[in-house]
Amino acid sequence: MILDVKKSPLARQLGLALTMLALGVPPAGAAGGPKESLIVQNAGATAVFWSDPSDWATRDLFYGPGGQQHQPHGPFTFEKEDLDGSNPKFVVRDSDGVKWKVKLGLEARPETVATRLVWAAGYYANEDYFVPDMRVEGMPAHLHRGQKLVGPGGEVHNVRLKREDEKKIGIWQWDKVGFADSREWNGLRVLMAVINNWDVKDDNNSVYQDGSQHVYMVSDLGASFGSAGRAWPTDLAKDNLKSYSHSKFIRRIRPDSVDFQAPARPALICLFNPKAYFMRVHYEWIGHNVPRADAKWLGQLLARLSPAQIHDAFRAAGYSPAEIEAFSRVLRGRITALSDL
Repeated sequence: MILDVKKSPLARQLGLALTMLALGVPPAGAAGGPKESLIVQNAGATAVFWSDPSDWATRDLFYGPGGQQHQPHGPFTFEKEDLDGSNPKFVVRDSDGVKWKVKLGLEARPETVATRLVWAAGYYANEDYFVPDMRVEGMPAHLHRGQKLVGPGGEVHNVRLKREDEKKIGIWQWDKVGFADSREWNGLRVLMAVINNWDVKDDNNSVYQDGSQHVYMVSDLGASFGSAGRAWPTDLAKDNLKSYSHSKFIRRIRPDSVDFQAPARPALICLFNPKAYFMRVHYEWIGHNVPRADAKWLGQLLARLSPAQIHDAFRAAGYSPAEIEAFSRVLRGRITALSDL
């Protein structure tokens, strides 16, 4: 299911009305007028994209959106392997009966950090937790992917656990969602550049059902804190301090708009897979022609975070003290660059 509200003037009005609802701005006719009934009749739910992080000073970036109370508890039991996406994953059940999707490999640490920063800026994010060491009971003798990352007795290390009881109902497209062109939508584009998330394909955007709300979020943030575009070898592209610190952030500043380097086109070696290469070239526009005022707004939001909060986001992902300080320094530099626009 993809919500597309840009196909007609009437649909566009609906998209703008949903945006105002999500941002807490009452639409015209909110006291029982026709627009309110149109939203109820045609959408059936309130679309939620961003909420004001008014509690930013007390937001716990170590535990993130799920808080300390939702963190997983062992022992863990294997449920099934997940073959979606490009990274090895499987589902486990913890001692509380909660299901978690375990992601192995290079994306576990950066995704944990990214979810906390996205949430700190007022956007929605999955409940992710980084676990340095865990044992999974009932692990099969052979996984289709990631078998070399599993040790004796089902031991795995440096993994990300994502809560699995959220009800995903579809995806959303960057250029067709009803929030397009809003300040908050532009801010999310900027945030992807801040963390160098180059894997911004639509399939990584999810819509979740939460009661009477449809919650929109970027649900796969693993390709972050590395190069500005897909690189080779892959360990340069994600979770790579040298790549992140040496990559260009702002590409061009105009009087009214800004171009960011990420998401950049892939390295030329990626032309060995032409379909993937040109698909990613198509998404370069997400970092281009961002209204300067909206980029500055996002920077000012992030600038409210204390150094300790930023450190906590990286600490939650198992980085060493030296790595925490180095990554945080680059991140704070980018935030300052936005605030100074």
